[in-house]
Amino acid sequence: MKFAIVGAGAIGGYLGARLAHAGHDVTFIARNRNLEAIRANGFRLTLEDGTPLHAPSARAVQDMAEAGPQDAVLLTVKAHQVKDLLPGMRALFGPDTTVVTMINGVPWWYFHKLGGEYEGRMLETVDPGGLLAQHIEPERVIGSVVYPAAELVEPGVVKVIEGNRFTLGEPDGSRSPRIEALSKALMESGFKAPVSKDIRSEIWVKLWGNLSFNPISALTHATLEDICTYPASRDLAANMMREAQAVGERLGVQFKVSLEQRIAGAQAVGAHKTSMLQDVEHGRALELDALVGSVVELGRITGVPTPTINAIHAAVSLLNHTLQRQRGQLRVAPNA
Repeated sequence: MKFAIVGAGAIGGYLGARLAHAGHDVTFIARNRNLEAIRANGFRLTLEDGTPLHAPSARAVQDMAEAGPQDAVLLTVKAHQVKDLLPGMRALFGPDTTVVTMINGVPWWYFHKLGGEYEGRMLETVDPGGLLAQHIEPERVIGSVVYPAAELVEPGVVKVIEGNRFTLGEPDGSRSPRIEALSKALMESGFKAPVSKDIRSEIWVKLWGNLSFNPISALTHATLEDICTYPASRDLAANMMREAQAVGERLGVQFKVSLEQRIAGAQAVGAHKTSMLQDVEHGRALELDALVGSVVELGRITGVPTPTINAIHAAVSLLNHTLQRQRGQLRVAPNA
């Protein structure tokens, strides 16, 4: 298959390198030092067990028109970055091109083919004015939940921390020929790629933790282990998760694990800094709307109160605003 990887970071690099190594035609959409490194050396991985993997056939372009139409476009950027890629992404689309959203949080296409009273609604928090839906037809979309953790250690080089599972799902829950072909390509490349009949429930199980642990960590600078073992923050996360569960269930979502199991899973990760805390420490814009603001909006749409989520969202929104306005970063460091 012919793949374009839009976002040559840790997850995009992991996917693209393994796909290219397996013989698929892979083009990274990249910039600056990443672009130069991939052009010069292809893409390199260090797997969990330390095994090196080199994909010299992977190529990189900055102008999407250079890549041309693809079989599949893997979107591996953060949710708030997608709008900046429009309308250039159209150059990657042929009549049958699929767009696989490998992005954390509630996706802009959430209500597409959902059925019921909310069918066709838009989410302003993740797609203001419907811009994404205008440029990326919902019919092209395949959903995905990203489970692995990886790190871009230098341009064109990724270290895999753990995991190789990317759950896939059509918005209508079908096992279409295109999703079967995508799943097969990923599995041939060394990934687990199960096809879910209910991708939204899969999305919510991961979102359940992201919407609570990420903003709490951004405000407190605590690791997952700290949040889950400190009684007050554990209770705070649990309250946010209960509110979110009520919203999800109103939308027809089935939570296949318990709240306590989800917290225990996060605690087991250990002294890990969430992606949102890492962004605070590096002065990057926070992935706030897709992870938290979207749940606030879904609460309003469904009429489900989310007071705890609202309060944490307001506090982290102000933190994000302050950091971006002052072009600053915030890090807790030990006293000299």
